[in-house]
Amino acid sequence: MTEEGTLPRVTHTDVRSPHEPVGAATPTCRLRDVLDRVGDKWSVLVMALLGDGPLRYSELQRGIEGISQRMLTLTLRSLERDGLVVRDVTPTSPPRVDYSLTPVGRTLSTEVASLIRWADAHIDYVAESRDTYDHREAI
Repeated sequence: MTEEGTLPRVTHTDVRSPHEPVGAATPTCRLRDVLDRVGDKWSVLVMALLGDGPLRYSELQRGIEGISQRMLTLTLRSLERDGLVVRDVTPTSPPRVDYSLTPVGRTLSTEVASLIRWADAHIDYVAESRDTYDHREAI
């Protein structure tokens, strides 16, 4: 989405034939790169937790069942690199480190919250659909 909240316009020059390589500078590749970051499961969960306000590393780790220390660190670094999360170090002994959303991160957080609400509302439907599909495929 653009800053105005609309989807980016794709022109005929953005669409390549299946035989043309797509380079890192193409709009499609750059868009995919951003979607890969904001759409990965750990990033979505971190963004959702930080949507309620700043949290310490240990609070984030306790709030996301199944995330390893390494994966949380990598996710936070990537979100910080992308300008969605800020790391604030308070020089105490030991140092206090808080993570919070940037203004752009907050705009994404509202979209992530909608996605999580949708997933929560439809979790049983998806599970039943999977069971039906798996049963049908097993026959």
